[in-house]
Amino acid sequence: MDVVCLDLEGVLIPEIWIAFAEKTGIDALRATTRDVPDYDELMGQRLRIVKENNFKLGDIQKVIEELEPLPGAVSFLDDLREHYQVIILSDTYYEFTRPLMKQLNWPTLFCHKLVTDPEGYVTGYKLRQPDPKRMSVKSLHQLEFQVFAAGDSYNDTTMLSEADMGFLFRAPQKVIDEFPQFATTTEYSELRILIDRASGAGAPDAPKP
Repeated sequence: MDVVCLDLEGVLIPEIWIAFAEKTGIDALRATTRDVPDYDELMGQRLRIVKENNFKLGDIQKVIEELEPLPGAVSFLDDLREHYQVIILSDTYYEFTRPLMKQLNWPTLFCHKLVTDPEGYVTGYKLRQPDPKRMSVKSLHQLEFQVFAAGDSYNDTTMLSEADMGFLFRAPQKVIDEFPQFATTTEYSELRILIDRASGAGAPDAPKP
């Protein structure tokens, strides 16, 4: 059975840091991997702001508990999992995702871990490995799976390149312009057509790049 790898934030759920920015009124926290290609630079900025404003992990988790998957995401994912092995590859953290994973019916998720001190302040983060999304797809290829992938941000592009076929889903125009080799769509139904056609399932009329 073929494997589909999906990004999480912006594809299936809202952007967590944007939601936290809206709750706190701190616009600088709105930056995501759609805006900043260097993940370490982005996380350094986020952790610096969180520390300066005396926020704890629990403060972020309270905002996450109020979030819901994007409209249509649950049914899209449920149906996709009936026909493909699906793995969520995300640069988020397990400490953030549990409430949303429950709403998504507990798909398989590969992501990272936060480092906190005894008082609950976030002091750092541990990536699973460098370029983890691409390396996950590469490992699946070594297991002789055919892999298709979809994401929306700069940090997804190496995953899309490594996949047998990759797609941009609801990506910002600057990412679309910089990576014209990937077909792009904004609708779950169209993304499913792209995946089915790539796998040889014969779905008709996929949108063009």
